Amino acid sequence: MQVVRCSAPGRCGIIGNPTDMYGGSVISCSIEQRALVTVEPAEALELHTCGQSLTILNSDDLLLRDDLFDVARAVLDYLGGENLKCRITYETEIPIKAGVSGSTALTVALLYGLLRFTGQHYHLYRVAELARYIELNHLRVVCGYQDAYMCTFGGLNYMDFRGKEFYREPSEEIYATIEPLQQYVPELPMILAHTGIAHSSGAVHKPLRERWLEGDPQVRSAYEEIAKLAREGKKALLAGDWPGLGYLMNENHAIQRDLGGSGDANERLIRIALENGALGAKLAGAGNGGTIIALCPHPSPVIDALRTAGSDLIFAPKPSLGVRIDEII
Repeated sequence: MQVVRCSAPGRCGIIGNPTDMYGGSVISCSIEQRALVTVEPAEALELHTCGQSLTILNSDDLLLRDDLFDVARAVLDYLGGENLKCRITYETEIPIKAGVSGSTALTVALLYGLLRFTGQHYHLYRVAELARYIELNHLRVVCGYQDAYMCTFGGLNYMDFRGKEFYREPSEEIYATIEPLQQYVPELPMILAHTGIAHSSGAVHKPLRERWLEGDPQVRSAYEEIAKLAREGKKALLAGDWPGLGYLMNENHAIQRDLGGSGDANERLIRIALENGALGAKLAGAGNGGTIIALCPHPSPVIDALRTAGSDLIFAPKPSLGVRIDEII
């Protein structure tokens, strides 16, 4: 058995979210921060993170406990891995519960590392679908497909999820269309600002998902419109039409806000960004806390205003590599 070290990036939604849950279209970018996983041979199945340790003795130890080991439990539960003999050590550079897919990046990195450790080589589309399945069915988080695909593929992508409105078993899922855009976009004048409020994306998504499933015409038409905005946003992004893209981002946010999918802290930072020169600002993730994304070709006054408003975590999107093996020893 070999030692496997791997990592996966977080992500931020530029436009189109949350229609990845509804057969829509999204443009998203990875961030530089990554989830880091090491899998190595051991006498038992051991989990180590943040100075804490857990030995898995049987399948009961894989039941969720709402603690730091739940993501690893969910991946191992899916893999039927309670009898593995390995030490799994993980950490993350990604802000947790910040709307930038920290838990999904960890899910992807754990899944990819364990697959390689056990000699299984899956293509990235299959990895993305399995990661999304694990989050939904084993971690019990209501989620879309954007996070799993972005943490797996990385980069700056236009993604089309048409035909994926309803969750299926992995063998029945069609794959999303992933179109890399970074080679056509020499600059991405955007910043991310954290509200300081941790959130659960599943808790935000669940009530809107239920309304959509019930056929609520307001939700259905809203998400059809947001998906169209993303497709228009692709053209603006490739043209470097920042005012045009900013307008579309603002429209995206207004629709989601009117559905109740934002939050006071998000609205405050979005308003401050726009008042200080941002051309567009919206949720980077689910809302009710987490992170906003602002389009600002001249970022300094926006950053200064956001810091004055109390946002102590401001960083930039960066098209970076998706899940990868960093080292095999």
